[in-house]
Amino acid sequence: MKRGRLPLTALRSFEVAGRLLSFTRAAEELFVSQAAISRQIRELEASIGRPLFERRHRAVVLTDDGASLLATLTEAFDRIDASLSTLAESPVSQAVTISVEPSFAALWMVPNLAEFRALHPDIDVRIESDPRLVEFRTNEAVLAIRHGIPGRTWPRVEARHLAEVEMVPVIAPSLLRTGTPLNRPEDIQQFELLHEENRRVWADWFRIAGAPEDSCDRGPVLADGGLVMQAALRGHGAGLCDRLFAEEEIAAGRLVQPFDISLPFGAYYLVARTFKALPVPAAALAGWLLRRFNELAPGAPEKTVLAAVQQQ
Repeated sequence: MKRGRLPLTALRSFEVAGRLLSFTRAAEELFVSQAAISRQIRELEASIGRPLFERRHRAVVLTDDGASLLATLTEAFDRIDASLSTLAESPVSQAVTISVEPSFAALWMVPNLAEFRALHPDIDVRIESDPRLVEFRTNEAVLAIRHGIPGRTWPRVEARHLAEVEMVPVIAPSLLRTGTPLNRPEDIQQFELLHEENRRVWADWFRIAGAPEDSCDRGPVLADGGLVMQAALRGHGAGLCDRLFAEEEIAAGRLVQPFDISLPFGAYYLVARTFKALPVPAAALAGWLLRRFNELAPGAPEKTVLAAVQQQ
């Protein structure tokens, strides 16, 4: 097919629909109707004489030809987007946007950001608090911090390990004084249990501690770890919090960790489309984060990321 006759609109619609495996979500991303997406893809299939999707009940699946075309288009559109982004960047721009899970943003990123600002006063950091994984296309963020299972990979992005997550029980001293002594892990069930997203995590902790799970089906369920931390600080109950977030409150005596029993709960990762293509401000932030979490030897992560950018 001659370059001048390439159906660019249809190809764009196909790439989004293939990447999301949904005509509906593709329509939402491109701000068009689902009927328009469906029509453009059918016209594309007619022009090449073969199907790109298998239409199933409430689902679409790529054919082998569709998967092959998608891989080519995604790489091509990513390269076009990267080139346009580079051209559009102002040489004096020193800002970086990072998408961070809400609890990490509130309990670690914001409290520690002053250190980065002291090292890089010319770089403004914009923090977007969002639990969803961004694909760095329709979003200004070039970096993200996400929680996941060790060894997990996300499609079309690179991830670098930041820190393991260990959930530990915490309780306010004022609340602790109202009950009987906590001699065994199950004794903590005399207090209201604070749950993050669901009640499974407390049940898992009691199981590791070798204690019965009699009271795990009660207590408020809160949206994220930041809310659990705030509720625990105010004496509303006993919470399971990430040790990374709770250690400062424990050291200051605002919270008590009654048992040194932790529940492994995945890890935090630094995510980017590709670390080699990060703008210099983003590379500086990535290097600082990796160094703070000791991903490599002290100072090595920042030098590695910045060197990759400077070699482009």
